[in-house]
Formats: sequence, structure tokens, C-alpha cells
Amino acid sequence: MNVHSGKTAIVTGASSGIGRVIAEALARAGFTVFGTSRRATANGPAQVSMLTCDVTDDESVEALVADVLSQTGRIDVLVNNAGIGLIGGAEESSIAQVQALFDVNLFGILRMTNAVLPSMRRRGQGRIINIGSILGLIPAPYSTHYSATKHALEGYSESLDHEVRAFGIRVSLIEPGNTRSGFEQNSLEPDAALAEYDRARSDAVGVMRDMVSAGDDPQVVADVVLRAVTDARPRRRYTAGKRARQVSLLRRFVPAEAFDKSLRKQMRLPA
Repeated sequence: MNVHSGKTAIVTGASSGIGRVIAEALARAGFTVFGTSRRATANGPAQVSMLTCDVTDDESVEALVADVLSQTGRIDVLVNNAGIGLIGGAEESSIAQVQALFDVNLFGILRMTNAVLPSMRRRGQGRIINIGSILGLIPAPYSTHYSATKHALEGYSESLDHEVRAFGIRVSLIEPGNTRSGFEQNSLEPDAALAEYDRARSDAVGVMRDMVSAGDDPQVVADVVLRAVTDARPRRRYTAGKRARQVSLLRRFVPAEAFDKSLRKQMRLPA
């Protein structure tokens, strides 16, 4: 058993999937870990204190942070993991549905981050780890709005890191590829589905299922999070998994036309 570090971490969306594995990894590394879920759970991660928190609600977020500070007096690490997916053509979602998606995947992160920053600034240290996606780097047809939230998170995370570095706080973005986390099973369906997109949407779902079944174990992501938390000189971006590293390199170095052609073939889109 690891000696307790005396440090405290919060992991949002820790009841299942990647968040659960991250929370358990931090606990094994000696952190006092508080995991969050939107609803109370009786079967939380090992050695993790589970608290309810709705990241779309200001009062819920503020109450969570106040509770953790009252128990430990400090927050050293925040892992913003809570998120939802949405699979469908961009035209198939109402503005209200897209706003709800952004409220979790982007504004939920902003709420949590704003809530922990004051205590981190007072102590002159802290790490904020945002779980992004390789879809924040590339086009994602039929995951358009989900990809948009992750592209926005890229810009937010890197810009914020520059702002808070003077206070001893660092922000890192983790970019997983396909991970066997069950995430696709919890993705939303479009609320204004159109028959014209039925075939392409169905193909997109099939491609995602194939990729996920061949994807990385969630522990791969947890290991990268631990690196970001403990690196003396943390990077602003960490890819997680072989597939994510490959896609990142291809996006940077392959000519745009060739990348476009390859993506359309992989997604089973017409030439």
C-alpha cells in the first residue's frame, strides 16, 4: 500500500468508465480522492469518497468544493472527466440539445475550474487535468457537436494554463483515442432525426462500436493522468494510447487532402 501523500484530488464523473479508473489510480498513488456522480451511487470506486454533484448547476458545484475543503482544507488536483456524447448529423439536433451538451462538456468544466481556482491560488499550487478527446483535433462527422465541445476545450485549456501559471497552477489536456469505457452506450441520440441521415448515422455508430471494441483499456488514460499530475514540468497536452498518438501525428504531417480522403473512407462516407 502506498504511503498517503496528504494531497487531495477531485475526479468528476467517477462512478464508471474512465473516471472510475482514474479515481482508483489516484487513490492508489496516495491521494485522498473525492469522486463525483450526478446521482448517489452505492458502488463507487475503491478507496474513493463519492459525492453527488451536477456540473451543470452552479450551486451544486460550489457545495461540492466547499464540502471537500471543509474535510481536507485543500484541493491539489481537479480532473474534469464528466461528459456525454452525441451521435448524429449536425442538422439532426435542436439548438436546445446542443446547448445541453455544451453545458456538460464545456461549461461544466468551467464551473468546476472556477470553483477550485481560488483555493489553489491561495496555496500557490494546483493541477487541473481536463479529459479531452482526439476528436478535439480532427473532424468528426456524425459526432459534430461532441467534437465541437472538445475543440473548444482545447483552446480553453491551453489558454488557461498561460493565465494561471504565475500562481503555481498548471493545466493539462488529456487526449484519449478510442477507449473501452462504455462511453458510446451512454451517448445521446439526436432529438430531430431525419430519414435522409439514417444510413450514414447507422454506419457512424457501427464504425464507433468497432473502434471502441478494439480500443485502449481505460487504465491507459489513468496512467497518463498520473503522469500529468506528477510531472515536474507538465505538458499542456498528453495523448493517451497508440491510436491517439498516430492520429495526432497524421493530423500534423499528412497533407490535408490525403487526410480528408482517409477520414471519409474510414467513416464509410461517399468519395
